[in-house]
Amino acid sequence: MGNSYAGQLKSAQFEEALHNSIEASLRCSSVVPRPIFSQLYLDPDQHPFSSADVKPKVEDLDKDLVHRYTQNGSLDFSNNLTVNEMEDDEDDEEMSDSNSPPIPYSQKPAPEGSCTTDGFCQAGKDLRLVSLCMEQIDIPAGFLLVGAKSPNLPEHILVCAVDKRFLPDDHGKNALLGFSGNCIGCGERGFRYFTEFSNHINLKLTTQPKKQKHLKYYLVRSSQGVLSKGPLICWKECRSRQSSATCHSMKPNSSVSSTVTPENGTANGYKSGFIQTDAANGNSSHGGKSSASSSTPARPGNYSLSPRPSYASGDQATMFISGPPKKRHRGWYPGSPVPQPGLVVPVPTVRPLSRSESLLSAPVPQTPLTGILQPRPIPAGETVIVPENLLTNSGVRPVILIGYGTLPYFYGNVGDIVVSPLLVNCYKIPQLENKDLEHLGLTGSQLLSVENMILLTIQYLVRLGPDQIPLREEFEQIMLKAMQEFTLRERALQMGAQCAPVSPGQLPWLARLIASVSQDLVHVIVTQNSLAEGISETLRTLSEMRHYQRLPDYVVAICASKIRGNEFCVVVLGQHQSRALAESMLTTSEFLKEISYELITGKVSFLASHFKTTSLGDDLDKLLDKMQQRRGESVVTPFNGDLHECVSAQEAAAMIPTQNLDLDIETFQIYQPQLTVARKLLSQVCAIADSGSQSLDLGHFSKVDFIIIVPRSEVLVQQTLQRIRQSGVLVDLGLEENGTAYQRAEKYVVRLDNEIQTKFEVFMRRVKQNPYTLFVLVHDNSHVELTSVISGSLSHGEPSHGLADRVINCREVLEAFNLLVLQVSSFPYTLQTQQSRISSSNEVHWIQLDNMEDMSCEEKLYFGLNEYSKSLQWGITSPLLRCDETFEKMVNTLLERYPRLHSMVVRCYLLIQQYSEALMALTTMASLRDHSTPETLSIMDDLISSPGKTRSGRGHMLIIRVPSVQLAMLAKERLQEVRDKLGLQYRFEIILGNPASELSVATHFVARLKTWRGNEPEEWTPRTYQDLEGLPCIVILTGKDPLGETFPRSLKYCDLRLIDSSYLTRTALEQEVGLACCYVSKEVIRGPAVALDLSGKEQERATTSENDSDELLIDLERPQSNSSAVTGTSGSIMENGVSSSSAADRSQKLSLTPSFQSPANSMGLDEGVSAGTGGAGETLKQECDSLGPQMASSTTSKPSSSSSSSSSGPRALSWPGQLPQGCRGLHAALPPIVILSKAAYSLLGSQRGGKPPASSSLLPHADVAWVSSLRPLLHKDMSSEEQSLYYRQWTSARQHHADFSNQPDPASGARACHPRRLLLTGPPQVGKTGSYLQFLRILFRMLIRLLEVDVYDEGEINADHSECSGVSQAEGEPWPDIESFSKMPFDVSVHDPKYSLMSLVYTEKLAGVKQEAIKDSKVEEPRKRGTVSMMLTKYAAYNTFHHCEQCHQYMDCTSASQMSDSTLHAFTFSSSMLGEEVQLYFIIPKSKESHFVFSKQGKHLESMRLPLVSDKNLNAVKSPIFTPSSGRHEHGLLNLFHAMEGISHLHLLVVKEYEMPLYRKYWPNHIMLVLPGMFNNAGVGAARFLIKELSYHNLELERNRLEELGVKRQCVWPFIVVMDDSCVLWNIHSVQDQTSQPMEAGVSSKNVSLKSVLQHIEATPKIIHYAILGIQKWSSKLTSQSLKAPFSRCHVHDFILLNIDLTQNVQYDFNRYFCEDVDFNLRTNSSGLLICRFNNFSLMKKHVQVGGQRDFIIKPKIMVSESLAPILPLQYVCAPDSEHTLLAAPAQFLLEKFLQHASYKLFPKAIHNFKSPVLAIDCYLNIGPEVAICYISSRPHSSNVNCEGVFFSGLLLYLCDSFVGADLLKKFKFLKGATLCVICQDRSSLRQTIVRLELEDEWQFRLRDEFQTANSSDDKPLYFLTGRHV
Repeated sequence: MGNSYAGQLKSAQFEEALHNSIEASLRCSSVVPRPIFSQLYLDPDQHPFSSADVKPKVEDLDKDLVHRYTQNGSLDFSNNLTVNEMEDDEDDEEMSDSNSPPIPYSQKPAPEGSCTTDGFCQAGKDLRLVSLCMEQIDIPAGFLLVGAKSPNLPEHILVCAVDKRFLPDDHGKNALLGFSGNCIGCGERGFRYFTEFSNHINLKLTTQPKKQKHLKYYLVRSSQGVLSKGPLICWKECRSRQSSATCHSMKPNSSVSSTVTPENGTANGYKSGFIQTDAANGNSSHGGKSSASSSTPARPGNYSLSPRPSYASGDQATMFISGPPKKRHRGWYPGSPVPQPGLVVPVPTVRPLSRSESLLSAPVPQTPLTGILQPRPIPAGETVIVPENLLTNSGVRPVILIGYGTLPYFYGNVGDIVVSPLLVNCYKIPQLENKDLEHLGLTGSQLLSVENMILLTIQYLVRLGPDQIPLREEFEQIMLKAMQEFTLRERALQMGAQCAPVSPGQLPWLARLIASVSQDLVHVIVTQNSLAEGISETLRTLSEMRHYQRLPDYVVAICASKIRGNEFCVVVLGQHQSRALAESMLTTSEFLKEISYELITGKVSFLASHFKTTSLGDDLDKLLDKMQQRRGESVVTPFNGDLHECVSAQEAAAMIPTQNLDLDIETFQIYQPQLTVARKLLSQVCAIADSGSQSLDLGHFSKVDFIIIVPRSEVLVQQTLQRIRQSGVLVDLGLEENGTAYQRAEKYVVRLDNEIQTKFEVFMRRVKQNPYTLFVLVHDNSHVELTSVISGSLSHGEPSHGLADRVINCREVLEAFNLLVLQVSSFPYTLQTQQSRISSSNEVHWIQLDNMEDMSCEEKLYFGLNEYSKSLQWGITSPLLRCDETFEKMVNTLLERYPRLHSMVVRCYLLIQQYSEALMALTTMASLRDHSTPETLSIMDDLISSPGKTRSGRGHMLIIRVPSVQLAMLAKERLQEVRDKLGLQYRFEIILGNPASELSVATHFVARLKTWRGNEPEEWTPRTYQDLEGLPCIVILTGKDPLGETFPRSLKYCDLRLIDSSYLTRTALEQEVGLACCYVSKEVIRGPAVALDLSGKEQERATTSENDSDELLIDLERPQSNSSAVTGTSGSIMENGVSSSSAADRSQKLSLTPSFQSPANSMGLDEGVSAGTGGAGETLKQECDSLGPQMASSTTSKPSSSSSSSSSGPRALSWPGQLPQGCRGLHAALPPIVILSKAAYSLLGSQRGGKPPASSSLLPHADVAWVSSLRPLLHKDMSSEEQSLYYRQWTSARQHHADFSNQPDPASGARACHPRRLLLTGPPQVGKTGSYLQFLRILFRMLIRLLEVDVYDEGEINADHSECSGVSQAEGEPWPDIESFSKMPFDVSVHDPKYSLMSLVYTEKLAGVKQEAIKDSKVEEPRKRGTVSMMLTKYAAYNTFHHCEQCHQYMDCTSASQMSDSTLHAFTFSSSMLGEEVQLYFIIPKSKESHFVFSKQGKHLESMRLPLVSDKNLNAVKSPIFTPSSGRHEHGLLNLFHAMEGISHLHLLVVKEYEMPLYRKYWPNHIMLVLPGMFNNAGVGAARFLIKELSYHNLELERNRLEELGVKRQCVWPFIVVMDDSCVLWNIHSVQDQTSQPMEAGVSSKNVSLKSVLQHIEATPKIIHYAILGIQKWSSKLTSQSLKAPFSRCHVHDFILLNIDLTQNVQYDFNRYFCEDVDFNLRTNSSGLLICRFNNFSLMKKHVQVGGQRDFIIKPKIMVSESLAPILPLQYVCAPDSEHTLLAAPAQFLLEKFLQHASYKLFPKAIHNFKSPVLAIDCYLNIGPEVAICYISSRPHSSNVNCEGVFFSGLLLYLCDSFVGADLLKKFKFLKGATLCVICQDRSSLRQTIVRLELEDEWQFRLRDEFQTANSSDDKPLYFLTGRHV
């Protein structure tokens, strides 16, 4: 059994240790109980100290008792040693069989120049397990890795390789004598003597080296591959623990007992903490400090790192290098090899060679080479012998704050002092970068002399006064301020002479001068030789003090040495201060262990016996029994009755309350702020996806799944489950069916306990198996237990050690591309360090709640930490944050009496007594009233009297926070016992809120809860605290941290009086108060916040309305019966034995109201009270009742002052009588009252001058450390984003923190943030769970949304189905028949809905239409175009955001080098229209070169290959596809891979020159056709014109090339496809056969690929006779009527097959920006060519928000001022040569925009006059929807609309060519007053045109009717002239 505990967790050991302890104490002769705590936590498995290192613990009893129990005055101490320590002792005894001290062993000096650092071999190689645990170590066959212990490094194990023949077997036998070993550091082999080997590995022993003594453990590799400590090496016959304990206790061990004083094991009554290097081992365990035994010099090292070590060096071995103990750990590092007990001769000790200052002022990151440590004797003057019985005599355990310089060695009773590195770092000026120094307002680094530091320290201590304790953060700010002052002064003095610094000679005098004002609280002792003198003197004085003498709180010891300069330290003697400082050095885990140790070992028995009697001196238990007997069987009535009314227990259990219908069981709903935050999360996820880092591809996923990981709290698990069930998120995400979701919810919430590994593996398996599902791992309350796996595996720490790290940071999670990690925390500071794994841009912060105006829509407002802090300034008599002064005074008295107990134990016992006595005082013993603090009394009064007031029996909840589980259980038992004996067990419940277990509530209370809730199933039990809504109860909340559980609205009091100076980090303190945060009725905040924050706009209001303010006051005076402000009156009322609440009956209450309210309001109040039973009125009555007379006494005395300070104008609060029906009573939405300890109150109360509460400047979390003591202050306006950046700059993770391993890359300094990890932070209880559940929901919607597309859905315009063309074809024909098709008339009306705001094209039919009808329909035309959402199909066209396996070759380059693989080719041709050579560029990727023909020699591009008309290839389409695109390099739908079903096709992007690089970046595999630079500002007309020109030129080249190969010219394929970049889906429609019903036949449509559409159209018979072929636009309104004709001869748009051969002479107008296709269609048709639209195909166009035909933003060419009004279309033209603002836009664009809006001006006669259209020759321009245009072609033989007898209302001539002549114009008739508009390129051509067309004969012109577009002359404006017909 000897090593049965090795490597196990402690929990299993506990019972066994307890059992052994009992057994040993039964067998042993002495009666001293054996501290099993030391067995557990000082166990050498954990802290393998030798007996010399660990002072045993005998703090169990006071010293005299110890003597009483031991024979002949010598204490048999053996029971107090843990077993393994005893074994060590036996080793020592075997060495020298007598009990005399062993002979000191002199060690051979190390060879010259070799390393002598502990933990390293002489070659300087590291041997410590902590450094090597991850290394792969090669060892020869037959050798084993074992761990050696060095006495100088008790917390480290050195790794050695030893031949296993020289090691024992399992039974401790058969080890060969001798030794054979290798050094695994430097690799040296073949050490044949252990002595030689121990020298080589620097064991530095004081005794003869023995392998049995120093080779302790086998080393084994864990499953993670970490080398760790294994079982003990069994050197002796493996004795079991019991036998060794018993045999040992039989023999008196005088050597030990004589030298070890029973006191020295603990510091301040607790086991000393452990040393920081544990953390290096990952041993965040809790063993005893190695404060050495009485004669041992415990040597403080020279601290070279911060007191809360930032662990900058990776080397924790040598103390002098690795810095001081972790801030919370007490005691010295045993820097010396420890002599055996009983040896008081000075022994060689380790001292650094160099003077301490060089080390102190060295910068923080240290290398392990700072000085080879050499043994040196201690000078006698540098030791301090701690007097015996120091603590017993003085009642104080002094704390020595390390200052500046070398501290002495301490001998003797070292357990009675504590050494704290609290301020040591403040005295080391860190090296900062210059920019940081400038930011802080400093210059050099060493700015303060030691003398100045000493004076500052004394001043600081004087200023602290008797109540406060020194805070590191506070002092750092003082030092910073002082340095800033010095810097300013230096700058000022650089002109004049230098100012004289404080000389060492002046220092003692100045120091005493400053201390003299402290009323003897601060003393200064100055010595000449060493600090030891001053400290010794202080300790001697202390031990000789009599109790009545007054001690100073602080003694500053200064050594003014001539040789070494000034050194100093501070000895804290104040009772309160020394205890608080010592306790604050322990981490939470440690002090909880300390408390349970005190409880287990019975150290509290004196305290317990003190509390056995009441404050009046009666025996408490007897008194309670007497009361129980007097009451007999009956109990106090459960509700609706006074405390004096009794009923039998059966009756009480059977009483059923009325059902409260207005009980607002919190229904789950998502509020606006939660929605906003969920959207912020979503947009952050999108930002990650768009970041280009390829870390998240949202287009890949079609589903969302999640898991929520919460800390170990049963209630939190249930609460999260409840939220998941109520929110319906499982069903919404499609994860579960509606019926099963309730049960299945449990697999989505996982607790961080030992079972998480298996559950998590199941989850990760799901992640791997579903690559198309996006998983979200939510880590809720992620700041809790964030320790690293390594520290967890090496220590036997808490079971939850490293679990979160193992899950969240494991490799699978980091690498899974379909997993997002969302960490959620109210206190994210531990996640925001320099090593944070979350990028600061991935933090999502809760929206700021300050802007109350915006929140006015919300019913309730959030009331959090800041509001609590601010509420102290509301000036109300019963503040929401309180400190119970009376309680604090009682505590202080008790603490002085019990200096050895942890203060929390004392506080807890006192609190239990307070509540017990308050209960007794309120029920039976009124005489006890004066002995309860008024605060406690009023809470209990409210708690037990409120259920009695109504038939519903509802009451309040009180939380008592007791972090220690053992204390909490004790409190629950005691209070329950008192309650039951007083007969109150049916009145209120007492519940233990233990995170480890479920809630247990008595059955009669469950029945009551069920009645209130209504329809709950039979087996319902409360599982969360919210389920306890309305139950009168006390919840004793235990556990190390509150874990984010939500409390019900009925929570009224939060008792945090146990949260004391052990809670000195921001997280620890704020999360306690976070319990009380909640949402409150907005009037509560609005009233006081607005009124008392009398800022600007509220001031006037305040004076006008005094009356309103008074209502408010009542609202804030919650029923706190007697608040501490009114103790006088409340006490007197209570002495009559009548509870204040019951005395305050209705009449009294109403007599108060007039002083608060105007009569009208008091009527409202009265009605409110009498309204409805059990409803709002009842609750109100109960509220007012408990206001009682004491309210009158406290507030009516000063109504005027309070009303002036709290008037809120018209926004005062209405009472429930006036509240809308269904509103809760007031108490439902008021913030709970929080009672704090004094220490917490001083930190949380807001500061003067608007500074934030002091808590915000504390260290943010115990697992992080400040990077530097010089840093700026957090200021009050910092948003949470700024705070995050602050903490990321100034804090770093400690070594046991999970992020510690995430160090920045040494080369680049960049931090490794995980790209798919987000952090959601928001104040406690603000609604983060709802927010992230909503986020999951909208994330899913967005993924679905990514699979959807918004397409235009608009019916055709100008449709006229009334007449079907007589020559239509049969319906089922797949292709048009050219004969019958050519006989169909062309429908010139435009039907495309995108042209709904365009001028109509005149037809004869139009002339007959009633104009009004058309006019009306035009007015209602909505500007926003209708869209509808469609699921994308496998045939869609995509933009750049789509990625999938199939098309990634099509999209991306396979390698980065390929970007350069595309080649640039110029292609030149002449254009008759442009009248010049045009040079275009092709960019052709290598993979696409096969589509082109190049010259043989120079790779010169000759032409683009075209197929033949006769080709029949099913896997290709023949027509090249051209897509002009602008401004849509990301959003254009240019990925046609799926639309073309992956077949080969020729696709060319046509782009403008300046956009080419962007398109190339996003579409590297596409062929680009780059337009010449002159077209950079041109419109879509230019692109279409050049596509057509180029294609015709290419057709000619291909015909020539193929002709040489024997192909006829007309056989070359003459079609191209021109399509928009927003075409997304194609459909085929068929009319279903009409059934017998007279209903209209339905239309069935099916999605098809672009390939099949093109192949179908290309297969049209005699296709080369058609000029343009197209398809219709999709709309949900497509009817069988519109499909009657399978083919139409009409306009086609957006997607056309263009026959470039036939249309050779019809050109696109390359100037055009708008309607270029309508213009082109009309010209093509007038040339007699066929345009065919296939009606059974339709095209869906995506609504793309960016780029494309977006309008230019038209700006002035020269900007005069930034904020100009928008320019109106009528300002786009101006008179020539005028002073008009010239615009920076193309002339043609301005003209077209002007014409669209100027029809009223230009063509007044044409408005709504469709009988008389405007005549436009050879052009179609949009001149506004009110006007019709009659298009006439001037070409000979053209087919035009019949316009005989038509009188035109205007004439539009646009850039007309020579075909337009005077004769042509004379054929047309015009109305009288018709208007003319002639548009030309310049002024001269305008004159020539007017002359050539003889216009002046019929039209009248005026000079002022000439205009130009508003361009400068460089931009070539267009000119136009208007005139009237005469």
